[in-house]
Amino acid sequence: MREKDMSQSEVLNQQKQKITSQLSQCNPIYVQDNLNILVQSDFIVDAFYRYPQWLTNIINHPPQADERRYYQQWLNEHLTSVLDEMALMKALRLFRRYILVRLEWSQLTYTSSDELILSQLSELAEVIIVTARDWLYDLSCKEWGTPCNHQGEPQPLLVLGMGKLGGGELNFSSDIDLIFTYPEHGQTQGGRRELDNTVFFTRLGQRLIKALDNITEDGFVYRVDMRLRPLGEGGPLVLSFSSMEDYYQEQGRDWERYAMVKAKVLGDQQDPYSKELYQMLKPFVYRRYIDFSVLQSLRNMKSMIEREVRRRGLKNNIKLGAGGIREIEFIVQVFQLIRGGRVIGLQTRSLLTALQVIEQESLLDTNEVAQLRNNYLFLRRCENLLQAINDEQTQTLPDEELDQIRLATNMGFTNWSEFIEQLAVRMKQNRLIFNALIGNDDSESVPNTKQYNDLFDDLWVPDLQLSDIKSVLPNYSDSDAEQLYQMLIQFRNDIGKRTIGVRGREILDQLMPRLLDAICNEQQAIMVFSRILPLLVNIVSRTTYLELLLEYPSALKQLIRLCSASPMISDQLAHYPILLDELIDINSLYQTVAPNEYKSQLYQYLLRIQVDDEEQQLEALRQFKQMQLLHIAAADVEHVLTTMKVSDHLTYVAEGLLDFVIQMAWNQMIERYGKPAHLTDNHKGLVVVAYGKLGGWELGYGSDLDLVFLHDCPVNSITDGEKQIDSRQFYLRLVQRIIHLFNVRTSFGILYEVDVRLRPQGDAGLLACSLDSFADYQMNEAWTWEHQALVRARAVYGENSLIKRFNQIRHDVLCKPRDENQLKTEVREMREKMRNHLGTTQAELFNLKIDEGGIGDIEFLSQYLVLNYANSHPKMTTWSDNVRILELATHYQIMDSHEAEQLTQAYIDMRNQIHQLALQLLPSTVSSSQFYSEKQIVNQSWQRWLM
Repeated sequence: MREKDMSQSEVLNQQKQKITSQLSQCNPIYVQDNLNILVQSDFIVDAFYRYPQWLTNIINHPPQADERRYYQQWLNEHLTSVLDEMALMKALRLFRRYILVRLEWSQLTYTSSDELILSQLSELAEVIIVTARDWLYDLSCKEWGTPCNHQGEPQPLLVLGMGKLGGGELNFSSDIDLIFTYPEHGQTQGGRRELDNTVFFTRLGQRLIKALDNITEDGFVYRVDMRLRPLGEGGPLVLSFSSMEDYYQEQGRDWERYAMVKAKVLGDQQDPYSKELYQMLKPFVYRRYIDFSVLQSLRNMKSMIEREVRRRGLKNNIKLGAGGIREIEFIVQVFQLIRGGRVIGLQTRSLLTALQVIEQESLLDTNEVAQLRNNYLFLRRCENLLQAINDEQTQTLPDEELDQIRLATNMGFTNWSEFIEQLAVRMKQNRLIFNALIGNDDSESVPNTKQYNDLFDDLWVPDLQLSDIKSVLPNYSDSDAEQLYQMLIQFRNDIGKRTIGVRGREILDQLMPRLLDAICNEQQAIMVFSRILPLLVNIVSRTTYLELLLEYPSALKQLIRLCSASPMISDQLAHYPILLDELIDINSLYQTVAPNEYKSQLYQYLLRIQVDDEEQQLEALRQFKQMQLLHIAAADVEHVLTTMKVSDHLTYVAEGLLDFVIQMAWNQMIERYGKPAHLTDNHKGLVVVAYGKLGGWELGYGSDLDLVFLHDCPVNSITDGEKQIDSRQFYLRLVQRIIHLFNVRTSFGILYEVDVRLRPQGDAGLLACSLDSFADYQMNEAWTWEHQALVRARAVYGENSLIKRFNQIRHDVLCKPRDENQLKTEVREMREKMRNHLGTTQAELFNLKIDEGGIGDIEFLSQYLVLNYANSHPKMTTWSDNVRILELATHYQIMDSHEAEQLTQAYIDMRNQIHQLALQLLPSTVSSSQFYSEKQIVNQSWQRWLM
């Protein structure tokens, strides 16, 4: 112990010498007298190096336990000489840094309690944000006029502080999560020209973010995160009260409820508008009934966090790790959200206050509450000390010896090992309470101690012989025994070429006998091994994934089950082993997101990514797609979803991803060029039309996206940015950017192949076409096959007004009067052309998609029915999918109901078969003896209608 102490003394003395040299401009007596404090924080030393007078100020006016009441006065004094935004930004940055120095000094000298430090950090942020908002509001009113409602009453910008800021528990180096809102719509008054309130407050919000977030020579004030607002990054920056209320009532998600528990209107709590906003949000957050539905939602959120910790390789994380700060927050939120509607005391933003109420209501016993309170303050002090070392946002324990000494010392321990030991005890206490309340049985997260048949140890030996296989598996035929033997020998050879650490080999040696035991008695064991072993070769050098399969028996079981069912799934897991995380929870594996929830889930998933980190966003988009495809495929092979429902889910996934990619490309374009000047509000003037499988709700696992991009841009419009371009050129570049974001290859591959050849004039046409030009082309120039394609088209993105315009154009085109015989000839000739180019040439085979009597014939027939009869039955244009087109043909007595039902069933049966073949990675070809009756039905209808 003495040697270790000496080592610590030497490290600290060396650092003290550095500090003495670095702070030569400061009062030397003050430096020497306070070296034991200065040695604890590089941030403090750097501040005194830049501003030597600050050390003198702190010695002459040492921090008091609670200085919150002075912050507003001190900041006002700092701002007395501020005349412009640049001066404001400088003053705010210096003020924040100076107060943080005082707070860290107070923390290191134990002048303030840990609770008071959190309160002061939160008050500091609130004072700065509100003061900056008010200063910029006044400036904006002078420049643009005062925003008023329709009664002429001035309207304020309200700022909701979320997360730890809202709860009064801010970290030393936290981001701040904000939401902007204003009471009522209206226009500015007193400016050179009227501005809509939305425009005024959006500009004001942008100014406020810039004042706080922009990095200057003085650093930044706070990193500002606006992604908790309605619709996240894709939503408007500022919303009116009514828009916000509509959103949370109609679209608010579970995770948004949890976020709103901490929401605080920054500034005057007694302001009538603040009270109105609280009253409006309260029913969304707190339910009047006891709401146990939150348990599974919180469980799912915790699982997402644990997967994220593994994905990012986070270790020793006191916030996100097992028993960390986040689990204590979850424990408290469980009671707030389940019982907060009835127990008014739980309707508090403060975690510590909520814990008191939990104890008073006997929801947890006194000992558990005491543990959680003490452990929370212990972890929060640890977090603040970590961040205050160098003003960095981190919750990961340090590796450097100096920082370990600093942290252990200031946590009250004599050395690092004592601190780590105590930390482990406290985090274990938290984890036990968490698991008892909302966690799963911990038996799933301890090493697998299941007794397996130890005979299989004999099959995982370096000198494996064929006789060993026959001895352990006497029921195997010679052929199967030989195949398994060769597979295991090849597997050992393959992993011998990989870099595997000692720990990895230990895990693999434990895993393989269990895997052999689990698979060898399966009916299709050889096939399953042929799918699983390549996956193991891919992950063998990543010990984390081997541990996952060993520690979670259910994950291993699901892996075997899915690989047995589909080589497509086994290939997906082999290519993207990160998806193995999804196998842990058997309850969620076979559950798919509700179709209308994919967009919301995607935006929530992307909250973890910095908004300006394009590379990580692209990677996360592809990860999200693969995760959803795995869940859909799992539900598919277990027959939880029908083929039609699978296509619906795949379609909604694609539409959610399309929505985000467009928003991402749009943000990048307007940052560079500004917005097209003809646009108002938050409109983009863009409508995206899906053709083919996406348009017809028939998307498969590997489908491309056939898209056409239309806009409503007038000829003379230009963008309003510093670098102005013609607005039509803007839309062209926007589409190029969208296609690039889809097609760029990351470690998760591309997002989708995007095909834009169905646009007017095909490859020779403009990538982005005006709605008027599109209408003119379709009415006067398009070929019949293009009108056939239009039958399967639908708008999947755009403002409602533009979607209505497209729908009207489509309707008008499809309702054109046509010569019946000429139409039959042209549809028939196009179909024959496709068969000749793409159909099978072998008589014993039948291509379900292309050959005569197949799905293609049904599609062409339904398109013919729309094009021939929409003129007399306009509602035939309503749907873009084959099944509902045939229903309409029956409804309008165009086709006999028996014939329509037979065609529909033939279509569904063949689609099911195509789908099952895709899961087995096989082409859409079967023996010509199959589907005999279906082919007859289709051929008879083809003869009846098109010959």
